Parts: sequence; C-alpha cells; structure tokens
Amino acid sequence: LLLTLRFLGKGDFYSKVGDLHGVSRVLGAVDGTLVPIIAPHDNEEVYVCRKGYHALNIQAVVDSNMRFNDVVSRWPGSANDASIFDNCGLKRHLELNDVGMLLGDSGYPLRHSLMTPVLRPQGRQQTAYNVAHARGRVVVERAFGLLKSRFRCLHKTGGCLMFSTDKCAQIVTACIHLHNLCLHRHVPMPGTVLRQGGQDMDQQPLAVPAPNNSGVLHRNILINRY
Repeated sequence: LLLTLRFLGKGDFYSKVGDLHGVSRVLGAVDGTLVPIIAPHDNEEVYVCRKGYHALNIQAVVDSNMRFNDVVSRWPGSANDASIFDNCGLKRHLELNDVGMLLGDSGYPLRHSLMTPVLRPQGRQQTAYNVAHARGRVVVERAFGLLKSRFRCLHKTGGCLMFSTDKCAQIVTACIHLHNLCLHRHVPMPGTVLRQGGQDMDQQPLAVPAPNNSGVLHRNILINRY
C-alpha cells in the first residue's frame, strides 16, 4: 500500500520506490529440504536425518516466482540448515556485498543479510512483521512441493535415489534446472502439489542460532516500518 501511494503521489520509478522501502532488496527465501537416498558405503551414519532415513539436505534460494536461484546439494541429512548456510559461498557473498537480504525461518541465524521471524512477538508491529515475513517465505516451501511433485524421485513416496551421494546431488541439481525450465516454458503444474511443511520441520535445530547485533538492528528497522 505504501509503495502504491508513493508511486501515485510522486510518480517515481518502481525500482526507486522499492529501494526506498527495502522491498526490492529481498533476494528470495532460503530453506532446506530432505531428499531420500540409499545408504552410502562411506560415512553412512552422517546421512541419517532426524526422521531416521538416509538423505541429502538440500539448501535452496527461491524467488517470488518459485524459481530456484541458488542451490547447495552436497550436505548429508544430519546437517542442519544453519550449519549449511554458515558454510556456503552465498553467505560470504552477501556479507561482502550489500546486495540484499534473504528470508529464512527460525532455524537460521538472524544476520544483516538474513531476516528471520521474531520468536515471541510482542505488540502490533512485531506481529505484522512476522505475518509479512511468513507470506514472503512460504514461496520456498511451495517451490519444494512443486519440485517434488514434478520429480517424485526426490520425494520419499518415490522411494529413494539409488546412486552414490555425488550422483544423487547431480540428479537433484538436474531436476531443479528442469523445474526452472518448466516455469520458463509455462508447463502446467501437476494436479496435486505436495505440501512441504510437515516433512521438513524435522530439519530445524533444537537450539535457535544466536543472532548478531547487525541482524537485530536491521530487523528492528524493518519492524518499525509496520
């Protein structure tokens, strides 16, 4: 509403208005999803996820159109989302270049470039921020659901990938490229799209990662806009 009113009143370019209010600086939503695999010969135990089966934990960044813009597919199922993000090249790129921010759930650490929800919101502004955050972040869950609906080999209902861990990671990446191509070519969605929320809640760590001061300050600035 604020963007529309400013545009109507000032006639600014949309990009300028978005930069002013911080909207165009949201690069996408980040999350992890489990892809079941056969038990590997080496380091078999580290691939067991919290639900008790062998898997890869796939980190991905998705834009508002459910297009995958960044994927990390090499981590075992026992790795949690926060650890994967802390060790990925995207995190370092965002820290070194002020290009925007990501939206992540409470399993991620609050950082200047990674906004997470307020765990125990107090007052109207924090609640409104959480609602807006959830609406923006849900796109990554929808994208994972659509990806696994199109490519059932990535979902537990399709069994598991029967290859080496490296080959399984390549298959996941190939399916994601095909997913993006389907979006580009406007291929119709499957009749039923799998829901991701229930399956992937097991990936969240038992303890919430500690925020840093820059992240807290940046989130408070956003909250004060509501």
